[in-house]
Amino acid sequence: MKLAWLLWMASVLPPQASDSLCLSTTLYLEARDQPLLGQQAVAEVALRRKDTGLWGDSVCSVVTARKQFAPTLVSPSTDLDNTEAWSRAVTVALDAERNWALPRGKRREVVPGATHFAALDIAQPSWRTGYQVRTIGDHTFFDLMDTPRPPYRD
Repeated sequence: MKLAWLLWMASVLPPQASDSLCLSTTLYLEARDQPLLGQQAVAEVALRRKDTGLWGDSVCSVVTARKQFAPTLVSPSTDLDNTEAWSRAVTVALDAERNWALPRGKRREVVPGATHFAALDIAQPSWRTGYQVRTIGDHTFFDLMDTPRPPYRD
């Protein structure tokens, strides 16, 4: 599947299905090589950003906001051809959406407050000095919206 085709498909689906497809695509592109917890954390960041409304009012608008997530950073002709990774991304996205639909106190949060993440070995964003919530795999998650809290501990 080509990225351009998936994004087109998301543009014609009903909003809930569209958001699920956009989140799955983002997880595949951003975190298919990460542990399950890392994929859950990436999904959580996208869903939290949607809730703030600062990056858009749907998951699709959040993950396709200019230079924010992989769907706008990689070539539209990128092939999403690892079927095992795609299946896992879809499962994680759907599970994350179900979890995020719960009331705030009932949700399982793996990166509480995180609104950003980066693989610091390949990217050095200007905000990398912000409050680090947690590192999972090669992604470090940051809370750039709230006052600092003690670091997350397993």
